[in-house]
Amino acid sequence: MAEDSPPETISPRPLNQLVQANSATRALNVVGDRWTLMILYLAFQRVRRFDDFQARIGLARSLLTDRLKRLQAAGVMVRTPYAERPNWFEYRLTEMGRDLYSVALAIIGWEKRWFYDPANPGHRLRHSCGAEFTPVLACGHCGEALTVRNVIVEPGPGAGYEPSAPPRAQRRSIVPSEGLNKGNPMLDRAFQVLGDRWTSHVIASAFAGRRRFGDFQEALAIAPNILTDRLGRLVELGILQRVLYQTRPERWEYRLTDEGKDLHPLIIELNRWGDRWLATEAGPPTIMRHRTCGAVLEPRMICDQCGGPADLTTVLPAA
Repeated sequence: MAEDSPPETISPRPLNQLVQANSATRALNVVGDRWTLMILYLAFQRVRRFDDFQARIGLARSLLTDRLKRLQAAGVMVRTPYAERPNWFEYRLTEMGRDLYSVALAIIGWEKRWFYDPANPGHRLRHSCGAEFTPVLACGHCGEALTVRNVIVEPGPGAGYEPSAPPRAQRRSIVPSEGLNKGNPMLDRAFQVLGDRWTSHVIASAFAGRRRFGDFQEALAIAPNILTDRLGRLVELGILQRVLYQTRPERWEYRLTDEGKDLHPLIIELNRWGDRWLATEAGPPTIMRHRTCGAVLEPRMICDQCGGPADLTTVLPAA
């Protein structure tokens, strides 16, 4: 099957290697995986049972079992009995899991803006105001839509370094989608871009201002061969562009394209979720401010048609 990609070579590194503390990175260590994103996408559509997840995704049962266990261990889902003799279980989102809905909406909004497909129900959400809408992330104080240019990032009380996440003993999840999602269009382009932990980490690191190979490698504690692959992948997908900054010898840096910059709301929401659920006693590593009104950022997902809140109680499936 498609998920049987060759395992990657992971260069050994000290177990206590330190990386810069970042809430979005912590969040991506939980959800930055293609199969995990698919499971969450379906969970928000009230899919709860193992066989239903398996039928909708087409994922090997062993891999589905693994991802569900990870989500339970992280506190995002809980396994709950719904029948006896025999015992049957379903997987429900916890409050922590439901709080990821705005992250899902940020992904949907990005894909709809850049790769709109009217046949994809994920691109045709309706708001309780009655309109088909695109989710927009706005400042909770003044209501202005948030962009790369109007958000300021400052060091927070938790700024510094922390141990890097341990490498996963798994196969790469950047794979073709043939044979998957049959009869159930998902956010294929978004999953290509975001459905791998290291790819997502590189994007988040690019939003932190990193452009050069060595800077990415130092910040992420990533093996050179994996970083080379992910940078090339993101250039191929149009998220990054490779720019020559020195000629003798030739040296290149990687800058976000307009399409890549439009992922900024997703990074803000990952950071918010990580601050809320994965914080250490030191506090948030960064503080975000809205440049326009000067307030500490409290992001809010809204409907682009009426300006009302977009959440699990106000978003309706496509007709």
